[in-house]
Amino acid sequence: TVLVWPTINITFPLANSRSYTHSIIMASVMRVLCLAAALLPSSVLAFNSRVVPRHTQFRGSSSFGRGGKFSTRHDVTKRRTGGGPLFGGNNDGDNIDPNPGGLNQWSDDDDNKKSFKDMSFFEQIQEWFASDEGKEDVKTYTVSLSVALLLRLLIIEPRYIPSLSMYPTFEVGDQLAVEKVTKRIRPFNRNEVVVFNPPERFRELVGESNRKSKEALIKRIVAVEGDTVEVKMGGKLFVNGVQQDEPFTAEDAEYEFGPVIVPPGDVLVLGDNRNHSLDGHIWGFLPAENVIGRAVFVYWPPWRVGNTGMF
Repeated sequence: TVLVWPTINITFPLANSRSYTHSIIMASVMRVLCLAAALLPSSVLAFNSRVVPRHTQFRGSSSFGRGGKFSTRHDVTKRRTGGGPLFGGNNDGDNIDPNPGGLNQWSDDDDNKKSFKDMSFFEQIQEWFASDEGKEDVKTYTVSLSVALLLRLLIIEPRYIPSLSMYPTFEVGDQLAVEKVTKRIRPFNRNEVVVFNPPERFRELVGESNRKSKEALIKRIVAVEGDTVEVKMGGKLFVNGVQQDEPFTAEDAEYEFGPVIVPPGDVLVLGDNRNHSLDGHIWGFLPAENVIGRAVFVYWPPWRVGNTGMF
């Protein structure tokens, strides 16, 4: 599950609206299957390995005996009545009664009770939930899931890149971690990459019915409140009259913008792929309260792990 989970979004390409919808559905199905594969079979099999029928006794000259064979009530009864070497004249002294006087407690219920392997799948599940092992496992899984959801809600969450608007910093299919703590304790700085909920102006441009109007976006902060921003001289970015060094961009902008002053409580964000990004130079300023968190590092695919160009 640990290996498969990060690859789920990559497995289903995001090419157009239809494939995107299908990818979301398939990714959700795959995640459910991953959880089921991780949690259910391991617990059921572990429980299965611990279940031994009540009428089973283990025989042998040591704790595992010679040959490691099990004896049922009928085997032991047969030997007690002379049908075997347990109490017969051929006893070599190695076989002894493992539970003297304790074999007269058998009832018809023991013969009629199904073994775990003979149960149907749903009966096995029911038996597992009713067992002490099942209750303990459910408690463990519940606590683990609660902690994971709490971490995702308040501290860090995964995101994937569906487009090339932030190329070359991110490529399509990259998956990254977004931390959500520091936005509450320190202000945003220029050149930080942030994930945010789109502002109202963006929704108006793409249309409220468009799925993109509800999706989180990822861009780079190029100016904070109070900064004077301008794009001029062949696509160069100027902040407060100073040309910015931007080695992370794909190319210079083919447009002019500003000058504008970033209002209080807002930031200006642009995509690194300046000429192929629907960003702040089109829809304006981003309220800082819309920011979900800062992108901190790429964790998938393995050959792109790192945080190059994110700060």
